Amino acid sequence: MKTWIAFWNILKKDVRTYYLKPPNISWGIIFPVSWTLMQLIRAPGKIEIIELLPGLMAMSVLFGTTSMLAVTITFEKKGRSFDRLLLAPISLNMMVLAKLSGAIIFGIINAFVPAIFAAFFIDLSEVNWVIAFAAIFLIAATSTLIGLFIAVSAKEVFEAQTFSNFFRFPMLFLCGLFIPINQLPAPLRLISFCLPLTYGTDMLKGAIMGNPALNIFLNILALLTFTLLLFHLCHKNIERKWIL
Repeated sequence: MKTWIAFWNILKKDVRTYYLKPPNISWGIIFPVSWTLMQLIRAPGKIEIIELLPGLMAMSVLFGTTSMLAVTITFEKKGRSFDRLLLAPISLNMMVLAKLSGAIIFGIINAFVPAIFAAFFIDLSEVNWVIAFAAIFLIAATSTLIGLFIAVSAKEVFEAQTFSNFFRFPMLFLCGLFIPINQLPAPLRLISFCLPLTYGTDMLKGAIMGNPALNIFLNILALLTFTLLLFHLCHKNIERKWIL
């Protein structure tokens, strides 16, 4: 019981201190809207909103989770407040899950901002929301773990942001959002299948547009594998760099 009380208090503190700030809330609104307008202005009449929606949702999750967790953990680590969490009477796994939960929730909320705006212009009744939510949750989990992995290695906030871009932009351009995977050169296609966002984006496309390139169960299995692998790597990194 005390463990879950500690879990809840860590999550509540993160949400109140970091995630409910006006810049973070506006980020979830301004970024999807501006990117959509850019695409529609660049190619008026050629792009349907439904075609942009999977990419918008995936990008909102990716940028929201990696940015927030990488920055907040780095900030707490520099301010020595994270050291107090490591000394708290709570297991390392539970503490890490508490820190991850806030970013995952923030990423999920970010993802539905484009969907809410799109609902005013197009019919979304044919969307498979169960699969869409599963895809969003798994994208948020893997992206948050990438943010944690970055935060473990970074010493300053600007380093965390730089490292985040090193992971984010290659994933954006190789996951099938802008260029279909089957049109990529063979070496890049191989790299694409090693990225978690590839499988999450394909799930979202299947849920929203009904044309996934891969089997849904393969996508889920791949994302769960990435989640477990990244959690293990983050756990080992924390033990090696912050505890021992």
